[in-house]
Amino acid sequence: MATARPLPEAGSIYLDARGGDRALRVSWHHEAGLVVLSLWRDNVCSGSFRLAVDEVPELIDMLRDGLDRAYDASVTQPLRRRTPPVAHGA
Repeated sequence: MATARPLPEAGSIYLDARGGDRALRVSWHHEAGLVVLSLWRDNVCSGSFRLAVDEVPELIDMLRDGLDRAYDASVTQPLRRRTPPVAHGA
């Protein structure tokens, strides 16, 4: 897989909630009409997904709907503290 390159001018990095060295990079490639979502670990790309720009609004709507539902649930039920899963074996 590819090693880390600087993000294009329009891009962001989101750290994985599990911590460690995992991240999601989101980069706009206007010249190609794409948004690239890539999964990174230790500055190495482990996978990517190219999303056509005209599909981005549907993704945003789905994320917004999920956020609204999470907010509604937090108002009606206290948030439970999440505990990380226990690793078995290793």
